[in-house]
Amino acid sequence: MHVDERRIGLIQPAAKTVLSPLFRLAWRVRTEGLHHVPSKGGAILAPNHTSVLDSFFVPFTLKRRITYVGKAEYLDDWKTKHLFPLMGMIPIDRSGGDAAKRALDAAAAVLERGELFGIYPEGTRSRSGQLHKGHTGVARLALRTGAPIVPVGILGAVEVQPPDARVPRPFLDVLIRYGEPIDVRRYADRSNDRLVLRQITDELMYSIRELSGQDYVDSYATKSHAGVPAAPAVIAPTVPAEITAELPEPLTSPVVEGGARSSAAVLKARPMVDLVDLR
Repeated sequence: MHVDERRIGLIQPAAKTVLSPLFRLAWRVRTEGLHHVPSKGGAILAPNHTSVLDSFFVPFTLKRRITYVGKAEYLDDWKTKHLFPLMGMIPIDRSGGDAAKRALDAAAAVLERGELFGIYPEGTRSRSGQLHKGHTGVARLALRTGAPIVPVGILGAVEVQPPDARVPRPFLDVLIRYGEPIDVRRYADRSNDRLVLRQITDELMYSIRELSGQDYVDSYATKSHAGVPAAPAVIAPTVPAEITAELPEPLTSPVVEGGARSSAAVLKARPMVDLVDLR
C-alpha cells in the first residue's frame, strides 16, 4: 500500500504535546544519557525490544521527530491505517522478495534528510525478556549513510505491557538509557565486509546489554521457540583490542524465572542519577 511520504510523522509533534501530560500521569518515565542523541543531523536509534509500547516511550522522550519502519499489515486495520504513518511509521510490504531493500532504502532516505530513524536490531520483540543476537541491518544502514548508531536500553516497559497483554498497567517506572553513539565511519571502505557488519552489530548489542541489564542469548529472537527461553550467555563483541580492553565486566543483576533479568528489579537495585522528567 502506497503512503504519501509527506504525511509520515506529520502529527508526531502535536501528539507528543497533547499526550505527554497523560504519559507523565500514567507512568513515571525517566531518561538517562539523553545528551548522546544528536541535536541535529541523521542518527540511528537502536533500542532493545520487549514491549509494544517501546515505539511510544522512546519518541515521547525525544525533542526531535523519529521515524520507524513497520510491517504494512498494520495498515490493514482501519484503526491504524492512517494513525501509524502520521505518527512516524513507514509501512513496508514484507511479502515481496525485495522487502529488505525497500526497508533499507526508506530508512536511508530518512537519515539522508538529516532526521532520526529508529530500528530494533533484534528484529522483533523478545518474548523471554532476554536480549537476543542482533541482525546486521543496522550496521548496513549506518555504513551506507555514515549516520552514528545510538544504543538504547529500555527498562520497565515489559512490566507495563508484557507480551500478549491487551491493556498496559499504569503507575509503573520506565527508564530509557541512551548510550554513547557508535561511529562507523572508520569502516567506510569495508562496507560490504560481512565480518565488519557482524563486528559493528556485536559492539552495538554489547552496549545495549550494558544499558538494559538484560541477559544476552546468542540466538535470534525470530528463531527462538515460544515458551522455551535460550540459555543465557555472555556476549563477546568482536571489537578491536584497544576497545575491548576498556569494556567492563559482565553485568550481574537480579534474575527471574527462566533466566531473564527483571527490569523492575534493576530499576529498584540501581539508583537513577542525572535523570530528567519526560517532556
